Amino acid sequence: MSVIPSAAERPVFVNRMFARIAPTYDLMNRLMTFGQDQGWRRKLLEACALPPHGKLLDVGTGTGDIAYAALQQYPGASAVGSDFTYEMMAAGVNKVAGLDVPFVQGDTFALPFPDDTFDAVVSGFLVRNVEDRVAAFREMARVTKPGGRVACLEIAPPSNALLEPFFRFYFFRIVPLLGGLISGDSKAYAYLPHSTVEFPPPPALARIMERAGLHNVVYQEYMIKTVAIHVGTKLKG
Repeated sequence: MSVIPSAAERPVFVNRMFARIAPTYDLMNRLMTFGQDQGWRRKLLEACALPPHGKLLDVGTGTGDIAYAALQQYPGASAVGSDFTYEMMAAGVNKVAGLDVPFVQGDTFALPFPDDTFDAVVSGFLVRNVEDRVAAFREMARVTKPGGRVACLEIAPPSNALLEPFFRFYFFRIVPLLGGLISGDSKAYAYLPHSTVEFPPPPALARIMERAGLHNVVYQEYMIKTVAIHVGTKLKG
């Protein structure tokens, strides 16, 4: 039985869920991915091709992993983290010594920034949690400068029939068990695998980004095609 909430219930459900698991969120990410999530974030930032002294927005920033990584990867750049879950951002404040990331509470569908503000807008493990994905990408594109890039990192549903049983066993059995032990909230980590399986595969997600008005959308798959990074460009003029 699916644990995905209805469209009307989803925003409140997701907000409360992430508020509960915020204290152990980073640790669970490292454990679930065997530490590979940090490498994927670096690949995501490479795809942004941020210019010197560029400005980056991390939507659904959580504890700010991508925003902090951007400052390390692009010296001289600035990064802002935006999320609608206060507890997640609070867990990320001053997480990396010597790096300043401002956190702004905001809705993915109504980002609190003017048009054409950022050289790149990114998200990591956000899009599967929103109902209207076209609208989410359209809003990210709105605050991106012409010629800038919108990029996202997501877990992809398994496409290999031979690997699918192992994928399902790990995500539906091991992850909730581990999540319950680490965070005390196995329900949250039962939602995550369901949200992944019901998520569009990479080619379909690329088409969603194109429907949002992004161009030259490409994607790269990792970890036996269970993780994908998509990037699209906002046209100039």
